[in-house]
Order: sequence, then C-alpha cells, then structure tokens
Amino acid sequence: MSMNVSEYVWHRLQEWGLHRVYGYPGDGVGGLDVALEKARDMHYVQVRHEEMAAFMAAGHAKFTGEVGLCYATSGPGAIHLLTGLYDAKMDHVPVVAIVGQQARSSIGAHYQQEVDLQSLFKDVAADFVATASVASQVRHLIDRAVRIASTRRTVTCVILPNDVQLLDYEEPPMAHGATHTGVGYAGPAQLPATGLLQGAADVLNAGKKVAILVGAGARGATDEVIAVADRLQAGAAKALLGKAVLPDDLPWVTGSLGLLGTEPSWDLMQGCDTFLMIGSAFPYSEFLPKPGDARGVQIDLDGTMLSLRYPMEVNMVGDSAVTLQALLPLLAQKTEHAWRDSIEAKVAKWWNTLEERAMQPARPINPQRVFWELSRRLPDNCIFTGDAGTVANWYARDIRMRRGMMGSLSGSLASLGSATPYAVAAKMAFPDRVVIAFIGDGAMQMNGLNVMITIARYWKQWSDPRLIVMVLNNRDLSQVTWEERVQMGEGKTESTQALPDFPYARYAELLGLRGIHVDDPERLGSAWDEALSADRPVLLECVTDPNVPPLPPHITAKDARNFMKMAASEPELGGVVANTVKQVLAGILGKGKVK
Repeated sequence: MSMNVSEYVWHRLQEWGLHRVYGYPGDGVGGLDVALEKARDMHYVQVRHEEMAAFMAAGHAKFTGEVGLCYATSGPGAIHLLTGLYDAKMDHVPVVAIVGQQARSSIGAHYQQEVDLQSLFKDVAADFVATASVASQVRHLIDRAVRIASTRRTVTCVILPNDVQLLDYEEPPMAHGATHTGVGYAGPAQLPATGLLQGAADVLNAGKKVAILVGAGARGATDEVIAVADRLQAGAAKALLGKAVLPDDLPWVTGSLGLLGTEPSWDLMQGCDTFLMIGSAFPYSEFLPKPGDARGVQIDLDGTMLSLRYPMEVNMVGDSAVTLQALLPLLAQKTEHAWRDSIEAKVAKWWNTLEERAMQPARPINPQRVFWELSRRLPDNCIFTGDAGTVANWYARDIRMRRGMMGSLSGSLASLGSATPYAVAAKMAFPDRVVIAFIGDGAMQMNGLNVMITIARYWKQWSDPRLIVMVLNNRDLSQVTWEERVQMGEGKTESTQALPDFPYARYAELLGLRGIHVDDPERLGSAWDEALSADRPVLLECVTDPNVPPLPPHITAKDARNFMKMAASEPELGGVVANTVKQVLAGILGKGKVK
C-alpha cells in the first residue's frame, strides 16, 4: 500500500508499539494532522498548549515505562515543547518529539515561523535530533529516535519540513549512502561482572549499620530491595521519585530524604557505616553520609550517574532488579537487630509526629491535614501526581504509599505545572485506576486551569471516571515565600508572592465536572469521601494557611538565624511564628493541640 511520508511516520511509530500521541495541530504539521486522522491505531490526545503535550508524554513514560510521544507545529509550537521535554530529559525517561518545520525551499529566507530547530533542540535532544530532507530518510530517523530514546532513557527529536510531510514515501535504495534500519527494542546491559558483585557483597557483609537509598530506577525491584534489606537488617530511605518503590507500611522504611524528607531518613544517613544506593540520582549530598563515614555501593543503569553524589567503593552498571537478584545469594544473613530496631522505633515515632503536626489548628485549614485525611482513605492501586511547591512536601511526608500504587512529579527540573498533565497521562494509560493530582494555586493558575478543559473533553472515555485534582488555595507562592524566610532571612515579598483568588471549584462546575470547596478542617474527611465516590472528575479546592512551615528534617544554625532575621521584614509575622511554634512542639508535647 502506497502512503505519503506523514502516513508512514504514524505507521512506523505504531510498529514500534507507540499508540498514543499528545499534541496540537498547526500548518507546520498539516500533513501529520491529516494522516493522524486516518491512523486507526494511534490514539491522539489534543492538548490546549504544546508544553502540556510534552509533560503528558513525560508522564506517560514515567508511569508505563514506555516511550512517550508528542508532536507540535513549527516555530512557536516547537518552542512550547521545551519545558516538558527538559522534564523528561532530567528525570531520565524516554520521549520522542516530532516537530514540523517550514518548507525546505524557505529555510534561510527569514520566513514566517522559521526557527533554527536543529539548534533549538540540540541540548534537550542532545543524543539525537535530525531533520528529514528526503522521503527515504524518514525510516531511519524514526527508528533511531525511538531506539535511542528507549535505550538511553532520554529525549530525541525528528524535524519534518511541511513539504517533506506530503512527499510519497520511498524505502531507502540499495545504494551507497543509504541505510536500512529495523524495529525492535534491545535492553541495555543488565548484569554487572561477577567480580563487582562479589566486591559489593564484601562491603555490605562487613557493614553493621547499612542504609539503603532507592530512586525511580528501582521501580520494578520492590521484592528484591525488600529481600536485600531484610538480609542486611538495613533501613531504607526513598528519593522523591522513588516514593512508590517501597510501601510505607514496612516499619524500616524511613520515607523521603532531603529538604522534603523525614527525620528518620536524616538519622539513617547520619548513623550508617555502609551505604547502598539503588537507581537514584538524588541531588543533595548534604543529606547523605559524610564522605569517609560510610563505605558505599551503587547500582545504576547509567554509568555516568555512579559516584556522582557520594564517593562509592563499588560502582555497578546494571538493572536494579537483575543486579539485586544476583547479589542476594552473596549476602550473609545478619543476626544483629539493634540497628534496625532503632530505625523502626524512630519511624513509628515519626508517623505519630506527622499526625500531631497535621492536626494542629491553622487559618483556616492546616495543609498537612488535607493529605493526612486522604492517606487513610486511599483506594488500592491509585496513582498520584504532584507539583512543585509545598504540595510536594506534604505528598512526600504525609501520604502513606502502599504496594501497587504509583506516583511521580517533576523531579530534577522541579517545574511548576506537571501535576495535571501527568494526571491526564496516567488516566489515559490506566483508565481503570483512580488518579489523584496534588497542585498549589500557583501552578493551577499557571496551566492547571488549562488542563481541566482537556480533562473535561476526554473523561467520558475512561472506564473509571475518578480523577481528583486537589488544589491548595492559599493565595501565596508559599514554597518560595518560605525559602525567602529561611534561606535568605527575608520576610515575604508580597508583590511577588501574593496570588489573586480564583473560584476553582466553581470553574470545574462550569466545565461539567464536580467542584468541591472546603474551608473547614472538620469537613475534609467527608469532602475526600465525596470526591472518591464521584461519578466524574473532581476539583477539590482546599482553602489552606500559607504560613504553616514545611519544616526541614534537620534545622541548621543558619536556618535558625535566618528565621530570626526575617522577623524585621515579615508582614505576616504573627501567623508565621504561631504556626512554626505549633509545628516544632507538636512532636515533642504528644497528643493534643498546641495552645
């Protein structure tokens, strides 16, 4: 069957097993638009803005493990993809971007929407970006884009001038200068050499206080991590992107690590003598053991990530699950339980502290309680998406992840605006599972309102319509406000930090969705019950206090000095001080509200 280049592009992508594309039309991709309408097995999701297409493709890759796919028109459409593509690149997930370009004959003529796309994408798609100039080139461009994205877990880009899109497709000739590529995934090398495995076992067997840190690269290795941790009587902390790797009902799982982390995770890293890091590029070295205090072993698929944050004694390139399976028989069962017993005692105390903090009164709602009330109501196998800001703190600490659940957010890029497009991608990939997005009002105003229109368009296609977008309405860009206070010693700068109010719940109703507005902490439980039993997507608007502090797990002397310094310029000093005192004392005084 004859086809043009555009028709062949969608056909070839389907041969690779890619059956969903997120995008927005334009005359720079007119041929692709028309061909997509005819591509029966390619599910097209029309977004409201190309940035959301790239975020959705990244979310698809994170939740499915497959290659994400997005496309956009020439010029501004292609430019709009960049933030979402950088999110994928920095979190090491595979995404292919197909972008249009002006006709070949117009390049170099300062033509309308002519942008040097090869240069524009050379960083975000550094491993592969190429422009098609003839029809017989397209096969290997698509094949290489998908294969490189998958193998290297990165972003690739194919640029298609709009006149090339309409050419009759031609197979590459049997001639010098032509190449004949094929379809087929080949996973990377997965098992380290035997000598490295034995060396790692020797280090881990010698340790008396073993700490494990897991990241997103340990997804799919839950059973193996548990087996190794039990063999070593270790405690385990989780990088934020690895929150779903280990369920929080295991008593030796200390929770998240870092500024958004827990006190038990801080104590675990400071007290260990041996450190095993699995599938993580955790960025904050100050939360890891001091170099020299612990012997280190690291496992990662990407050799460039090894010994990047901590000087490891044994570095192994390999798949987390396969490597741990090979390592386990070499590990001796530890019989001394004092280290793990101390970890479990701290974890149990920490969960009580979090509950005490969540139940402290605020004006009107303590944001931690929003998450605490949900956590006890979570349906099995639900999927979480989070945004940057204080919602990431409360998600990291207060949501008790169970086996079978998934969750993600913009990790290394930490971009505002990932929660709602990730939620759409999760729901498209898993229409039978409940998806819950956590987002602040800053990100909601930036692009979340936009994505609600996309949700309203597609939700009736889902077998389970439950998608809940929970918005913390505190009229403040509170994460940055708290960073000003604690890191800079400056009070809130109202001109930059204060946000306008917006009727989020009423807006959802205008779209034909369910809107729930809550400004009373005693109604939070029933509001979550209502949202979780709704017959359509829900926007749950929670009016919360911006001055409840996202306390770090370890308060430094510098943090304390800056907090005292900011008092001179803080316009909301009363609320800031009162909430901070309540939070600090909550875990010390025990049950009840701090007066």
